[in-house]
Amino acid sequence: MAAVQHTETELTIERMVAGGLGLSHTPDGRAVLVEGGLPGERVRVQVTEERARMLRAAVESVLDPAPSRVAPPCPELLAGCGGCDLQHAAPSQQWALKAGIVSDALVRIGHLNGVPILAGRRLSSTGYRTTLRCGVDDGRPGFRRRHHHDLHTIDGCLVAHPLVEQIIRTTRFPGAAEVTIRAGARTGERLVLLAVDEGANRGAARAVGLPDDVRLVAPDGSATLPDGSATLPDGTPCPAVFHEEVGGRRFRISARSFFQARPDGADALVDAVRRALGPVDLTEHRLVDLYGGVGLFAGALGARRATLVERSASSVADARVNLAELEAKVVRAPVERWRATPAEVVVADPARSGLGKDGAAVVAATGAERVALVSCDPAALARDARLLVDAGYEVLGVELVDLFPHTHHVEAVTTLVRTGRRP
Repeated sequence: MAAVQHTETELTIERMVAGGLGLSHTPDGRAVLVEGGLPGERVRVQVTEERARMLRAAVESVLDPAPSRVAPPCPELLAGCGGCDLQHAAPSQQWALKAGIVSDALVRIGHLNGVPILAGRRLSSTGYRTTLRCGVDDGRPGFRRRHHHDLHTIDGCLVAHPLVEQIIRTTRFPGAAEVTIRAGARTGERLVLLAVDEGANRGAARAVGLPDDVRLVAPDGSATLPDGSATLPDGTPCPAVFHEEVGGRRFRISARSFFQARPDGADALVDAVRRALGPVDLTEHRLVDLYGGVGLFAGALGARRATLVERSASSVADARVNLAELEAKVVRAPVERWRATPAEVVVADPARSGLGKDGAAVVAATGAERVALVSCDPAALARDARLLVDAGYEVLGVELVDLFPHTHHVEAVTTLVRTGRRP
């Protein structure tokens, strides 16, 4: 990588690509990935990185703004917070921008043309996040500044759910290096998970000013109420879990278990997955739920012949509780090492890196006629869709669920059907 003297130049943003970056080109044909630009804008940028065939740059000023450009609504962003990277686009236009990113990835990375992209349920753009992971500086929570390791401490957060934002505003965390705040929006339950730097005194981290109802989870996994009590008012032990309700079902979620960061978004994802699976009767037909977490999809879909595969110990323990009524089989194993069993339908919800070659092979080995692939990264979606097409599936369409307004992140549910051919 060549040294860059922060050269300034003028460019026109052609379209948005994976990572929420604007794509432009220099007169000599090199691609430029621009942070902070919108399609159609003429901008002055500062080049921050230069390679033989590609440059990276950041917008210094907007010379000809797009109609969708707005002033960012969050004062923390203007003060230096690096959290939300799409606040300069009107919320009403953000879905279209994300649809463009997904379409570009499918064509450019997956070599899949003409895939229909549908809009999922419209969700609120503020006050939605029920999980926030923050760094801590002198007891105050915050997020990294853009392109810096320095922490920007915050007094509030535009996208935090009120149950979470109250803790940000009222509580300090002396001795902690990091804090994760979690809430069940529909149950009112809350917990705070503290972390300390490696080698630090693990008993030194505290929470000062924490609301009385919040469970405090120490680095060793033990949970107490703010007054130090290890029991709840009814005399039962204070558990390091909270609960959320989705699709009419109640889910137990341990402090370290993954769960979608807003229940209305989880509802929308479940509905999209149900549409992707088609009119299959899940009380009779076999479902394999890969990367199944705490059992969101198998549980909310009411799948009575489900096999859930998950590697996280805490998520597996939660899934066994959440799916007990359905008598689902819960397997603790990495999906890539699991020996596939036959199924009529598959739901696969991998991490941001996607299925990869091994995960796609497991999906195909189930012989499922229909697959709902849940992706949180457009590039990974495109790679995984290509792998599944090569394994004998056809992509019917992608439904986008905008779980994270004001950021470039988007969830996508892809419908795939077996074509009958074999690779």
